[in-house]
Amino acid sequence: MKPLILQHVAIGLRNGSQSLIAPLDLTVAPGEIATVTGPSGIGKSTLLAFIGGHLDRAFRADGRILIGDRDLTKIPAEKRRIGILFQDDLLFPHLSVGDNLAFGLRQDIRGGAERRKHVQTALEAAGLDGFIDRDPSTLSGGQRARVALMRTLLAAPEALLLDEPFSKLDSSLRDEFRSFVFAHARRNRLPVLLVTHDDADAIAAGGVRIGL
Repeated sequence: MKPLILQHVAIGLRNGSQSLIAPLDLTVAPGEIATVTGPSGIGKSTLLAFIGGHLDRAFRADGRILIGDRDLTKIPAEKRRIGILFQDDLLFPHLSVGDNLAFGLRQDIRGGAERRKHVQTALEAAGLDGFIDRDPSTLSGGQRARVALMRTLLAAPEALLLDEPFSKLDSSLRDEFRSFVFAHARRNRLPVLLVTHDDADAIAAGGVRIGL
């Protein structure tokens, strides 16, 4: 894996009336979890949207986004190979747990048996063996969150963005899921950028911390 690099990234409203992100330089090493903290509305999620390739046209952005020496700044979101987890798990209600996971599989994994094997391996890693045919509506909040993470990892991202994915969980579940996410990110040697307003998240991440 290679580092996620932000070079002189600055974001503001396109009409020029407000600057959200001052020029920011950051390198996140493989397996490191860097954290951007600050109150709601300050621009944390907007920064992730720019990195992921989903920046709303109401905003303008300058600077470069790289993974290693690969410049992502001008390429479409679907070609960036950046995974993202949101506050909501965004599972498809009309698909089984297994089909939700299969949706995230890389296009080069073909054949029903091979795809099912990858899905089953992901479920076992998430402690959800036997859940492949379950309806997502029957899962607990923590189980749904784990399925969402494994779906993201099955796409083989080269970096992972975390947009306050722990904020809607109760305190005991938040600690458990946060440890689960961080452990898998480190095991996969992914550079991770977490945005949060919770100091406990930043402390648990243990990496570089930037306040907005």
